[in-house]
Amino acid sequence: MAATSTTAAATPKANISAVSMRNINKWYGAMHVLRNVNLDVASGERVVICGPSGSGKSTLIRCINRLEEHQEGEIAVDGVKLDQNRATLDTVRSEVGMVFQSFNLFPHLTVLENCTLAPMLVRRVPRHEAESLAKSYLERVRIPDQANKFPGQLSGGQQQRVAIARALCMKPKIMLFDEPTSALDPEMVKEVLDTMVSLAKDGMTMICVTHEMGFAREVADRVVFMDCGEIVESGHPDAMFGAPKSERLQAFLGQVLRSQ
Repeated sequence: MAATSTTAAATPKANISAVSMRNINKWYGAMHVLRNVNLDVASGERVVICGPSGSGKSTLIRCINRLEEHQEGEIAVDGVKLDQNRATLDTVRSEVGMVFQSFNLFPHLTVLENCTLAPMLVRRVPRHEAESLAKSYLERVRIPDQANKFPGQLSGGQQQRVAIARALCMKPKIMLFDEPTSALDPEMVKEVLDTMVSLAKDGMTMICVTHEMGFAREVADRVVFMDCGEIVESGHPDAMFGAPKSERLQAFLGQVLRSQ
């Protein structure tokens, strides 16, 4: 297996580091799930992380906002080092939006209420401003007509687009996507990916865990391939898909591309 990569972005958009991870190690009991991972993401860069199930992809991005706690190493988000200080963690989380596999919408709140809750509570945005912002992002993800419905009244693709709008309402500097299409029926995948492509074209800093290789080819500045808790290979999509260096990546791409 290749050594853990510290390769910089193929075409970084800025020299400002949005995320910096140094020698990250994490265990679940005796299971070593992240092994000396080093990763830098530049401001405005779009990084897709791929790899087989159990390779540590989701765990890695969940460490960025400490939904998972690593045991060794150092993480800095927009220059702020994650530590045990609650105020520091709250600051980082307010700047990092996250979209999960399972939507995680509040079922008892309307779409509009789901989108306005965090800005009002965390950023102290007045209700009328929060609602105006929410409506603009619901327009952006092409579901403004669903604002007064409850999540259970929407399709899976619509719910995931609400989750994206909700995250954007906090005006984050970085967006994390943890396999955002994995819980969707195939016909709903495209509408979510189209929304993400639109965000990517706006220059949003994005780190996305996904098996959607077409999406990676279209929007990623860099693809990172993980296996067994390590970064095996990383580089520009053209190089990663056209001339993968490691046998493990070659085998993975062969399996994934045949199924898409």
